[in-house]
Amino acid sequence: MGGDGQTGERTGAARVGGEREHRDSDEYVTEVRQVEALNRMSARDAAAPPPRDAADRAHARAADVLTTGHALARAESPQEALALVSRLADASLPLRTQVVLRLDGGALQDTAQFGLRTRGGDHGLRVPLGTHHPAAQVARTGEAVFLGSPDEYRTRFPAAWQRSDWEGLRAWAYLPLTTHGELTGVWGAAFATTLEMTEGMRTLLAAVGRLLGQSMQRAHTGEAELALAQSLRTSMGRVGPGVGGLSVAARYVPTGGGLTVGGDWYDSLHLPDGRLALVIGDVQGHDAHAAGLMSQLRTAIRAYAAEGHGPDAVLVRASHFLAALDGDRFATCIYLEADPATGVLRIARAGHPHPVLRLPDGTCLLKHLRGGLPLGLTLGEDDYPVNVLTLQEGEILMLCTDGLIETGGHDMYSGWLRVRGALTPGTPDDLEGLADRLLGAVVGPQAPAHLGHLASRTDDDIALLLLRRDARGPRPALPERHLLLTLEQDQAQGLAEARTELQGLLHDWARSEQVDTAVLLASELLGNVLVHTEQAAVLRADVGGAPGHRRLRVEVTDRSDEIPHQRAPGELSSSGRGLVLLDLLAHRWNVRPEPVGKTVWFELDEDGPAEA
Repeated sequence: MGGDGQTGERTGAARVGGEREHRDSDEYVTEVRQVEALNRMSARDAAAPPPRDAADRAHARAADVLTTGHALARAESPQEALALVSRLADASLPLRTQVVLRLDGGALQDTAQFGLRTRGGDHGLRVPLGTHHPAAQVARTGEAVFLGSPDEYRTRFPAAWQRSDWEGLRAWAYLPLTTHGELTGVWGAAFATTLEMTEGMRTLLAAVGRLLGQSMQRAHTGEAELALAQSLRTSMGRVGPGVGGLSVAARYVPTGGGLTVGGDWYDSLHLPDGRLALVIGDVQGHDAHAAGLMSQLRTAIRAYAAEGHGPDAVLVRASHFLAALDGDRFATCIYLEADPATGVLRIARAGHPHPVLRLPDGTCLLKHLRGGLPLGLTLGEDDYPVNVLTLQEGEILMLCTDGLIETGGHDMYSGWLRVRGALTPGTPDDLEGLADRLLGAVVGPQAPAHLGHLASRTDDDIALLLLRRDARGPRPALPERHLLLTLEQDQAQGLAEARTELQGLLHDWARSEQVDTAVLLASELLGNVLVHTEQAAVLRADVGGAPGHRRLRVEVTDRSDEIPHQRAPGELSSSGRGLVLLDLLAHRWNVRPEPVGKTVWFELDEDGPAEA
């Protein structure tokens, strides 16, 4: 480690100007400011009245070390940490220069320094562990080395003395830096005067070394986390291209946790037979550990998909994998397989927010999917039911993590309204532009920073996937809307979700009372299937025509051969009113036998009479 013998004299402009030509201007200004601060501190300490006795001096020094330790706990870099240690310099501790050497394979590498010249000396020092150098000895033995005078240095380490420029330095100390009991580097400190390395001085320097080691650990951990995050984000990259007939757009925004990536991720995989798989998920937490778990879980899901497992089996295996990897963390996830020829999507959901379906005319429906527990919560319920949807031409399915919905102080409801407002405008042709508009509504300059009536919350990472089924021919002049969903016998709660989706399909219907009528009649038909048969109910709703003159057609199909008959129920009867209501409220309705089962349908005209 080299020193600058003129450091203590650099207070005149002429002296400073004489060396400026040898330095980069930014480094020069930084070093001069550091040295001038050190000089002012030393002058102040020298002018201060001495403590009354040794006990007072010890107490004052302990307080200084404690204050420095608190500051070191917030240091963001090794260079900042050394600058903070330099504040301990005074007449009794004439600290002049410092260097941190980090253990790097079979050598110590200079990673930070304070008070050294930027040319010559030991700048950029690399010390092999096998050399006869005090820092190398510390690294080999783990024991500190104290050298109180040039004669002692020259006698104990002659080879290192001859290779260095020690002008202006008269004493040295080399102390180990450890992390969890393992040596990670060496702190070298040099002093302007000879020092008697008493037990008290050694104890003081050892205490400072421990504090500095902890600070180095935090700084290096931060650097490692940043490197990990950047590596993971690079590996995620932009989502791969879709397949013929399906287009994909993706976005990732790290808005929380202080890293460039957190626990959110997305992925796309090309499966056999031309199918496409999409995955989106969110590992609990916003730290480097969550990012690491995310990377491993993402890799595992890719492997399970490549083995040919279906959506439900992929999530079951992923859940067991995460539980074995870390029993304290869980993850939400949606995994889907898409057939580009038919638009059929097979989707499994593990505690993740529901997707959104955007119809070609901009209507947005929150698609309620059956799902299981988040991944990693193995409670004996490894059940991830597969939902089957058919994506029509021009329709877009949006998958996102909760950060897109809740960032900025929103709850799930108000956040959904914001997302719908950004997703509705425009045509489905510009998928990338649509993704940009969604992010702009949440984190862009036009996004409100906070809504006063909403509770504030820490912003989360955002992952976004858009899947569009491409149109194969010209679209109809008048936009059409379609809704298709299936209610199984064990899905009584699906009635409420069906009503919500039907209301969304009719969000701009001219007459609100007709929306209520449509929801009532659809609920009756679905309820009849669930109550009076043992079959699933399939609901299909279609809207076509010009605004103000549109027609709604709702069909409910089941596989039961029993044809319903209109009855005249009594006042206290709990059933038998479904067909009566159809006859009273629908503009048209009928029952159509199918090869297997039957379909009951009704129609409402937007410009039709208030009553049938």
